[in-house]
Amino acid sequence: MAKRIITLLPQNTLSRLAGRLGRSRLSKYFIKPYISIFNINTEEIEKPVAEYPHLTAFFTRKLKAGTRPVCPLPEAIVSPVDGKVAQFGPIHQGTLIQAKNINYTVKQLLGCSEETAAKYEGGTFLTIYLSPRDYHRIHMPLDGRLTKLTYIPGRLFPVNSIGVYHVPGLFTKNERLITYASTSAGEIAIVKVGAFIVGSVKVAYGEHATNVKNGQMYSKRLNDGPVYKKGEEVGLFEFGSTVILLFKKDKVALNERIRGGTFLRYGEQIGTIIT
Repeated sequence: MAKRIITLLPQNTLSRLAGRLGRSRLSKYFIKPYISIFNINTEEIEKPVAEYPHLTAFFTRKLKAGTRPVCPLPEAIVSPVDGKVAQFGPIHQGTLIQAKNINYTVKQLLGCSEETAAKYEGGTFLTIYLSPRDYHRIHMPLDGRLTKLTYIPGRLFPVNSIGVYHVPGLFTKNERLITYASTSAGEIAIVKVGAFIVGSVKVAYGEHATNVKNGQMYSKRLNDGPVYKKGEEVGLFEFGSTVILLFKKDKVALNERIRGGTFLRYGEQIGTIIT
């Protein structure tokens, strides 16, 4: 029943409407109730609450300098976001885990060829869920040069437990924007998955976004692409969503503390580059 209800909803249209409402002047009066409902720590946000002109501006808020120290160890991989570990583990036979007994493939997730998907065989994946209360900017997990991006239009199912447990292949059906980077751990893929309500993902390195009307899939190579330092911002979500990191075989080792349900803060070490 849950799947049928969320499937029948005009998700993308409702999400674009919510986006417009979230940027309206009226929405400013919803900021304080939002803070109260989701118990948001206002001590760490960049500006006083009264200075945010609308709800979306608050939702995509920056943090005060120094609030999230980025692990300086050169071999350290850091969390790109604040969020909760949903799934993690090895990529086996091209497959990743969505939830218990629900899997999907690298090829489906990246919208790529078999050859590209095979590059990640035997590698590692980490799925991080961002709730509405979390800080929603996305940062580089390690130093790297951006090499390619892919936009894949799709649905905007919720990515909370309702969607994860009732929509098989959820992350391969929702809108997503994928950033590839060349790093000291080899090529990595940072998959940003759009979600219900706003569904907008934006990046810092060009005019690329999700949930655009009549959007068409495209991939673009970034010749002489920009170089980002570990911890530098590369994008943002305009509502709760999910980031999936893909690493190649024998390139990284996740920390032992990484478990389903572990809460991560952007900048903290989540793994180590294997040399």
